[in-house]
Amino acid sequence: MSNQPILVTGAAGFIGFFVARQLMEQGHEVVGLDNLNSYYDPALKQSRLDILLGEKGFHFVKADLADRNKMQALFAQHNFAAVVHLAAQAGVRYSIEQPHAYVEANLEGFINVLEGCCHNACRHLIYASSSSVYGANTKLPFSVLDNTDRPVSLYAATKKANELMAYCYSHLYRLPVTGLRFFTVYGPWMRPDMAVFLFTKAIVEGKPIKLFNHGKMRRDFTYIDDVCRAVTSLVSRIPANDAASDGPPAKIYNVGNSHSEQLMHVVALLEKELGRKAITEMLPMQPGDVTETCAEVGELAHDAGFSPSTSIEDGIAGFVAWYRDFYKV
Repeated sequence: MSNQPILVTGAAGFIGFFVARQLMEQGHEVVGLDNLNSYYDPALKQSRLDILLGEKGFHFVKADLADRNKMQALFAQHNFAAVVHLAAQAGVRYSIEQPHAYVEANLEGFINVLEGCCHNACRHLIYASSSSVYGANTKLPFSVLDNTDRPVSLYAATKKANELMAYCYSHLYRLPVTGLRFFTVYGPWMRPDMAVFLFTKAIVEGKPIKLFNHGKMRRDFTYIDDVCRAVTSLVSRIPANDAASDGPPAKIYNVGNSHSEQLMHVVALLEKELGRKAITEMLPMQPGDVTETCAEVGELAHDAGFSPSTSIEDGIAGFVAWYRDFYKV
């Protein structure tokens, strides 16, 4: 790529933490940005950040994506070779309670990243989208060629907007952009608001776990190590202009395991690893949720050699081992 640094936004977050570490292992200098907000326990973010701060080649900037002046100054100062934009206000359910947080972080923040990239000669923007953009789509597996104009949550709508904004900037300024639709990423250091973490904590504490749609849900669980390999392999894989259609240098990939798991199977694996039974509370479907996700990943496999190799059994074992160690249970 070059000796110029790579910006990783959301570096104290789950995926950002792993991506920043792997990029440094590959010899890149990394500038990590995070606002360390309190959407979930800031102590977990700080623990991730403390590890990064101990690594050679890591520089931390505490800033909010929506702070236009700070973002302009950051891009002007560093002249980033590439940007891996993973910071966002996450969570489907929270977007119903706090919609303005999603507009500020995911829309205002994203336009500041796009502006920074195109006015400071950034050679590649990789940004996080989400499997939630598929919304009410019922055709499985989900393909990047599927229609995605029926979001069922504001979070999904902001992620779809990110894809459209990125395409627009790629068209106008020939900025190479790669969007990644992540499918239920899990593993050590994961966010505490996600199902695997919530279930583990409840089982350990002897509290009931909430199973929506009466547990009849399937998810394409994707282990963090597999996701991290995909993201870092794409940094130097810069999209080219589509000569046939005169299209812009813009790509979108699904990043998933291409196999959906029954939620009840995941609960059973957690019970086995934790050595205790879950207390279950069966509930109806939640607003903004979908019953099943499954990724078609052929294009990512073809372009970047993506081949997820972590089974759900090994992945759950890896997460529980980390949870036991980190929380001393």
